[in-house]
Amino acid sequence: MPKLNVLPHAELCPQGALLEAAPGASILDVLLANHIDIEHACEKSCACTTCHVIVREGIDSLDPAEEKEEDMLDKAWGLEANSRLGCQARVHGTDLTIEIPRYTINFAREGAHK
Repeated sequence: MPKLNVLPHAELCPQGALLEAAPGASILDVLLANHIDIEHACEKSCACTTCHVIVREGIDSLDPAEEKEEDMLDKAWGLEANSRLGCQARVHGTDLTIEIPRYTINFAREGAHK
């Protein structure tokens, strides 16, 4: 079973974590199943950027991002070339190393006031 290596995040996962990831599971679902409570304001519908992760190793094993995900990622804080939305990126047979960015932009909550 592939592993998901989560780099330390001061609030969500201070020590980092090495998690088993069932093939086909989204990065977000693996994190949530292991009590790493990354924000997911749009309930996994690819309508915000709160589950933004940076794939430090193994990104080539992921299916390419679809246009809707790419459009959302353009709005993410701290966007990098290897950024993905955790709700859309599905684990295959390769281990991944991910970093959870320090900040998120919560369109679902913040945008509701406009």
